[in-house]
Amino acid sequence: MLKEFREFAMRGSVIDLAVGVIIGAAFGKIVTSLVNDIIMPPIGLLLGGVLKGQELITSARVRNLISQQDGIKAAYFGFLDRFRAVPGDYSQATTNIAGTTVNGNNNGQIRTAAAGDAIDEQIAVWEHLSRAGFINGSYTYAAGAETAASAPTNPYARYLQMIYDSVYAGTATTRHNLKTGNQIPSDILAEVDRKIDDGVADGGTFRFSAYPGQSTGGGTAPTGAAAGTCYAAASGPWNAVAPVSNCGATSLF
Repeated sequence: MLKEFREFAMRGSVIDLAVGVIIGAAFGKIVTSLVNDIIMPPIGLLLGGVLKGQELITSARVRNLISQQDGIKAAYFGFLDRFRAVPGDYSQATTNIAGTTVNGNNNGQIRTAAAGDAIDEQIAVWEHLSRAGFINGSYTYAAGAETAASAPTNPYARYLQMIYDSVYAGTATTRHNLKTGNQIPSDILAEVDRKIDDGVADGGTFRFSAYPGQSTGGGTAPTGAAAGTCYAAASGPWNAVAPVSNCGATSLF
């Protein structure tokens, strides 16, 4: 019987099978090692780099928006302190600020011509601030819709607006405020709000605004207070889980 078993084991098919099993096991270990030790590490690094890069871009945009809002608010109060008048509304601007072309009516409110003022003071404000040296750039008044020559823009190329109105969420009273312009994703505004205010779109001093990014003739107004919009109506948080691309906010003075 031992002789018969030896003859069976020495048959080619059995030896080939054994060799195949050994080679297969070894090849499986080689493939596993190749995937785990060579292929996956650079893929992980690449994906990690992409995610980290996205976080850095988001953080930079948030810092940019906060810096822009803080800088312009500081400019507003600096102008008020120097001239004892509101920029855009200042009636002696052409006399006291070199290069200024228009004066406001000095009623203490930055309003539009449509609201009854002689000029669009919400555009004149940028000429007054820039020519007085309180903000970077050089803006020149032109009635009507803002242009790159008459008003600054946010990082998404939409125009800022400083104005006396009540176009913002929550319990609104007419007051001076600085609008960010639209086309800002809701998750970006959510992070801005958390950093400088209460994180709620319809409360505090940083709120949602439907300003369309241009006074007349351009832009799509952001929407809020409903599912799938810039913020939820129930408790007022910004939509950060499923970001909406066309949103805007305002800083209340």
